[in-house]
Amino acid sequence: MATHKVSMKVNGKTVSGEVESRTLLVHFLRETLRLTGTHIGCDTSQCGACTVHMNGESVKSCSLFAVQCEGQDIKTIEGVATGDQLHPMQQAFKDNHGLQCGYCTPGMIMTALDMVRRIPNPTEQEIRKNLEGNMCRCTGYHNIVKSIAAGAKAMAGAR
Repeated sequence: MATHKVSMKVNGKTVSGEVESRTLLVHFLRETLRLTGTHIGCDTSQCGACTVHMNGESVKSCSLFAVQCEGQDIKTIEGVATGDQLHPMQQAFKDNHGLQCGYCTPGMIMTALDMVRRIPNPTEQEIRKNLEGNMCRCTGYHNIVKSIAAGAKAMAGAR
C-alpha cells in the first residue's frame, strides 16, 4: 500500500510521519508519535476513549484518518497539563475520584474540556447529555459528573 507524508501540530509541536492511507489518527498518535494517553476502546466511535481535540473541538480519533488531519492542530491528553502541574479539570478528576480503572479518563477529560469551553457553567443534566459519546464500564458516572462540575468551577476561577 502506498504511503503518504502527513504533517500536523500535536500538543503545540509540528510533527510529521509516513502513513498508509488507511492509518487512523489514533494509531498515528499512539504508534508513530508514542502518545499512548489516547486510548483505543471500540474502534467504532462509540466509547470515546480515543477523544482528542482538533482545532479546539473534541473528535474521536478512531474515526479520522491521519491524512485528514494534515495541517490541523491536535491536542491529546499529554498536552493538557503544564509541566508537572495538572490542568484544573485533571485535578478535579483526581480530587473527586472521577475514575476507577482510568481507561476512559483521558477521553472523558478531553470531552469535558470541550464541553466547558462551550458551556462554562454546565448543569448536571448538560454534563450527562454531553457525555453520551463516552462510556465508562466501571462507574455509575456520579463521580465523573461531580469531577466535571468541580473542574468547570475551578476553570472559571482561573480565568
